[in-house]
Amino acid sequence: CGEESTFLVAALRAMCIPARQVYTPRWAHCDDNHAWVEAYVDGEWYFLGACEPEPVLNLGWFNAPASRCLLLHTRVFGRYYGPEEVISVTPNHTEINVVYNYAETSKMTIKVVDIENNPVADARVEFKIYNYAEFCTVAVKNTDENGMTWLTAGQGDMLVYVSKDGKFGFQEMPFGEKTEIVVKLDNSYGNEMMVEYNITPPAEKAKMPNVTPEMRAENDRRFAYEDSIRNAYIASFPRNFKDKEVNTLIEKSWGNYQTIMDFIQYADDKGGARIALNLLQEISDKDLRDISFDVLKDNFDYSPKGKGKIYNAYVLNPRVSNEMLVPYKQELSKYFAKEQAEQFKNNPQALVDWIKENIIIKDELNARNIPMAPTSVLKSMITDSRSRNIFFVSMARSLGIASRIDPVTGKVQYISGKDWIDVKFAEESVANVVPTRQGTLMATYKPVGALTDLRYYTHFSIKKFDGTNFDLLAYDAKDPGMDVGEQYSALFKNGLALDPGYYVLTTGTRLSDGSVLARMTFFNIESDQTTNIDLVMREPEKGLKIIGNFNSENRYMPLDKAEDMSLLSTTGRGFYVLGLLDGGSEPTTHAMQDIALVKDQLDKWGRSFVFLFQNEEHKKNFEKKNFQGLPSNLTFGIEDGKMLNEIVANMRLQNNNLPIFIVANTQNEIVFISQGYTIGLGEQLMKVINEL
Repeated sequence: CGEESTFLVAALRAMCIPARQVYTPRWAHCDDNHAWVEAYVDGEWYFLGACEPEPVLNLGWFNAPASRCLLLHTRVFGRYYGPEEVISVTPNHTEINVVYNYAETSKMTIKVVDIENNPVADARVEFKIYNYAEFCTVAVKNTDENGMTWLTAGQGDMLVYVSKDGKFGFQEMPFGEKTEIVVKLDNSYGNEMMVEYNITPPAEKAKMPNVTPEMRAENDRRFAYEDSIRNAYIASFPRNFKDKEVNTLIEKSWGNYQTIMDFIQYADDKGGARIALNLLQEISDKDLRDISFDVLKDNFDYSPKGKGKIYNAYVLNPRVSNEMLVPYKQELSKYFAKEQAEQFKNNPQALVDWIKENIIIKDELNARNIPMAPTSVLKSMITDSRSRNIFFVSMARSLGIASRIDPVTGKVQYISGKDWIDVKFAEESVANVVPTRQGTLMATYKPVGALTDLRYYTHFSIKKFDGTNFDLLAYDAKDPGMDVGEQYSALFKNGLALDPGYYVLTTGTRLSDGSVLARMTFFNIESDQTTNIDLVMREPEKGLKIIGNFNSENRYMPLDKAEDMSLLSTTGRGFYVLGLLDGGSEPTTHAMQDIALVKDQLDKWGRSFVFLFQNEEHKKNFEKKNFQGLPSNLTFGIEDGKMLNEIVANMRLQNNNLPIFIVANTQNEIVFISQGYTIGLGEQLMKVINEL
């Protein structure tokens, strides 16, 4: 969504239509985030989806989620003096708040005081939303001379974290309930404690513009035509190569397949096909889709010779962080005289010292923190801290030194023997560099119901205190940025090795209405010591409630039958899951992916799933998505809108947005409902099923 919205903004501006990207840094009612576009038409800002055109403006699949937002912002380059609330100002841009265009809002003032209740000026104030099992910072301000600052947000709960001079404090912010809170700097580095919060997101109050059936039909026609263009293009991609490794890489590269094919052929002509495949398998799927031939050729031709997993990942690999990839190894590998390059290779700390002595750091000159290319750093000899870190790794790899930016902690490191050595640019040179002596965290989890294992980002997260705030440790199970975390059982199999310091473990149980039972445990890690804490998933009150009714004698047309039939005759007596789907919109896509994650558990339950479309066109578009891993006992069909209208009326839903999922029984009782966009639907269904 970030790339698509940037692309549409550029396209609209090219046509002289003022446009801007609007972004919710974190949803309040579920995990994840989203970006879309606003266009300025006849003196007003209107919104639209970046790649989901609707018949009218101010309409998208996200109308309902946007009405539950706590914060929505956009960035204006340079100074800005418009009517919107300013969140922050940098030398590069002004960030403004636009949440009140989508949701009911309230303003809250925060007063920061010290332990003696005196106002604290220039305290750092971080506003946080619970999302992905962490309290994520979405805005940062500083207090004025009276210790005050403020924010406007949707009417739900945030957490505010304040800090200054080694002291910190935090408190729940119930927007809509209070207009002012006082936060005391009453905690110090190392304080061990546990706190719990019940976090409530804003209620849904979506505004929906009118769309006539004729307008919807014309939009559907355009959709089908646009899909046919894209599908025809995709069908032209080459497939079925004899070599399985090549086939996998080409499939992942999508429209960049010619670049990948050309590179493999180039390397094969030089007798290095194996090296090329090793290189391509190290970069991410996203890099396969947009990497250039010049970057691949540069790394193939100018990477120092070597072999093995460490070499492939930390020398041959061109990717360091999330920088724009450019050719750099030819230029960097030839910069130093052979004798000096060999000295650096034998003693990487000497390269660290060279960079400290020769590269000037000016962080204030890079307001947006966009990485400079390594070749540009070498040319100008002046850069920012982040680009310096990327430059070090790039130069080290160009000289044959295995190095990285640790994907979990963000530390710059090079390898010495079998140990990763931390690079510390801010400290004086040391003759003998040794690995950090880590401690061990044992976080004991006692399974709750069917939740026998937990997942990082979904159920828990860990942050390390850096002296000012807490930085998230990124324990990814897939490519960084995929938001799929590692399993608890894998992380803590032998205890989790952590650097000495002060940490917070956050857990959260997301309920079906979007609220969260959150818990924060602050603890310390010491070198060569084991720290034992409890990892607790708070449980909601037991017992399901009947929340509505639905006629199980309703009839539909199964896809594989010639005559219609009732839900009851499909499911048999007892509970079942009914899903009313569209053709595979963003909310439906997320729902299918989340259900697939718990397929085995749903199959073990053994009851029926019935997924129904509203028309033939929805069915066709859904089938094109080719969703995998859905429950085995699943029946697809089409209904005439009667079920949709009945659920909307009986459950008093604000609109008939799809998808809608209910858990009901053949006594016509509904015990669970979910509508529209949500994350974690599969897990929510399992929570309900385990209580049936």
